[in-house]
Amino acid sequence: MSEATSEAMNESGEATVTPTRNVIEARGLCKRYGRTLAVDHVDLVIPTGRIVGLIGPNGAGKTSVLKAVLGLSGYEGDLKVLGRDPSSQRASLMEDVCFIADVAVLPRWIRVRELIEVTEKVHPRFSREKCLHYLSTTKVRQDHKVKQLSKGMVVQLHLAIVMAIDARLLVLDEPTLGLDILYRKQFYTNLLNDYFDEERTIVITTHQVEEVEHILSDLIFIQDGKIALDCSMEEVQERYVELMVRADRADEARALKPLFERVLMGRHIFLFKNADRERLKPLGELHTPSVADLFVATMSAGEAESFELNTGAAA
Repeated sequence: MSEATSEAMNESGEATVTPTRNVIEARGLCKRYGRTLAVDHVDLVIPTGRIVGLIGPNGAGKTSVLKAVLGLSGYEGDLKVLGRDPSSQRASLMEDVCFIADVAVLPRWIRVRELIEVTEKVHPRFSREKCLHYLSTTKVRQDHKVKQLSKGMVVQLHLAIVMAIDARLLVLDEPTLGLDILYRKQFYTNLLNDYFDEERTIVITTHQVEEVEHILSDLIFIQDGKIALDCSMEEVQERYVELMVRADRADEARALKPLFERVLMGRHIFLFKNADRERLKPLGELHTPSVADLFVATMSAGEAESFELNTGAAA
């Protein structure tokens, strides 16, 4: 599998191609829709061999970032994907990129063999042999029409197509929307076991963060077009801790300036960043926050900061 490349000039002034280990590099990335700044000066680096969760509320800028990465829309700033400019080198870029949005949506009228033929024609790195090998382990037949398949079989078909494409970057935008929990779990399990390796990178956007948490290597939160959090899952465990206390010890916990507080069944749960855990231990139970809880806390903190800035400006 070839490495991502970028062009440079040697001492003779000739263009040379050098490998880069970063799949995505963005500096000052912006996207405007009229007067609305959907992506606000985003700096982003995603190395090779990572599984990255790009998480944000509706309208946060996730789709705009993905469209820029995939060369589907214009942008301001500097952006390189696999060493290429997605706006001017999209044709060559898409030879190394696979994009999947909602696996439950395929043309219902198309037969499986026709879908394979179309994919073979449009994607130079698609392997019919690999696809048929994956399908041989399922009940999906080539003469089936998509409308004849159960949702689980559609997942298997889509996975067979995806895993037969030798792509360096796989972008999944809400890939399991509309599927029940059994098939969602199957999708991610197969993706991890049969597709991912250290030379491939996967970027996932989803609202079902609890279902991808166990496979992520990195986490990016986006809010109001800005990066609110960008760290590895190891860094999440090192930086953040939740403290659960009884109501009578809540004031002691608040005095230590947590990032966020919530109440669950009479217990107060506080989120801390870079806190002295030995100081927190006597107050209650410590544990690592889930991605969902960290997301809610980060978004709430961002909204509070935005409110303070707006009210301060109005004053």
